[in-house]
Amino acid sequence: MIKVMFADDEEMVRSGLRAMMSGAPDIEVVGEATDGRSAVEAARRYHPDVALLDIRMRAADDGIRALRAIQSLPEPPTVAMLTTFDIDEYVSLALRFGANGFLLKDIDPTALVRAIRDLHRGGAVLDPGVAARMVHAHRDEQRAAAPARKMLASLSEREREVVGLIGQGLSNAEIGSRLHLSEATVKGYVSAVLSKIGAANRVQAALLAYRGGLIH
Repeated sequence: MIKVMFADDEEMVRSGLRAMMSGAPDIEVVGEATDGRSAVEAARRYHPDVALLDIRMRAADDGIRALRAIQSLPEPPTVAMLTTFDIDEYVSLALRFGANGFLLKDIDPTALVRAIRDLHRGGAVLDPGVAARMVHAHRDEQRAAAPARKMLASLSEREREVVGLIGQGLSNAEIGSRLHLSEATVKGYVSAVLSKIGAANRVQAALLAYRGGLIH
């Protein structure tokens, strides 16, 4: 059973998340929170496997502060941030402080459940729409395009395919289906690619795919 907790200061969002996860037989909601402080307490008390945090709650940086505090726990959960299309500096900060995913609040129920399962397996998830806006929202990202293309050029054709599909938000199983490879083989490719490009997780690999022009 995957233990999940989430935090958002809007009741409508919380009830929506609750409803979307209620039908998954392998997911149990163990805690809810309305702000950063209560999110940290819930993570400490319930020891969830996955935590979903609103990137902006009662204070603009509330989600970021909660992320940092949760990451400092002895056995922190895998954290994904809930956001909207209003990309700002807090998304970049969340990536820097160890978020393993960025999901839109209006995510499809099936996609949410799949994302939680991917996060629980140690993966990272990045909504393609969020990734595109992360890149285009920061002008200095343009300066990162050339080195990103150079780094991607150092990969094999198959490895570039894998990075591109990571950038589209596909899980290892979905990548395997697309490329006619076993999930274990894909996992090996992903590990090799992350090592070669110096990425800490799939989110950073996805951003490299966008910066390098693999995804438009």
